[in-house]
Amino acid sequence: MIFDRSQLLRGTLEGCILKIISLETTYGYEIMERLKKNGFDEISEGTIYPLLLRLEKQGSISSSLLPSPLGPKRKYFTITEAGKQYLKSFEECWGKLCAAVNKLTVEVVQ
Repeated sequence: MIFDRSQLLRGTLEGCILKIISLETTYGYEIMERLKKNGFDEISEGTIYPLLLRLEKQGSISSSLLPSPLGPKRKYFTITEAGKQYLKSFEECWGKLCAAVNKLTVEVVQ
């Protein structure tokens, strides 16, 4: 049996998307491309857009339609104060989780 990577991704993508948006106001396709460049090569638009909608509904990001140099307006996303707090909490939890997994998978073996 092979480990189901998709289950692990579902729990981390929101935090990763928030991190990208915290760096600059951006739009969905650009977020997807940035994720792919950083190792999330199996990510699709069908995965990203529902997460963006959920983050917007929970108040972690806001959106606005802005002109695009290449055609119709694009929906750009900006992190909110609530989103910054959520991201901070995610980063703290992720750091602890990584440390625990590394401890078990590296130190226990030795």
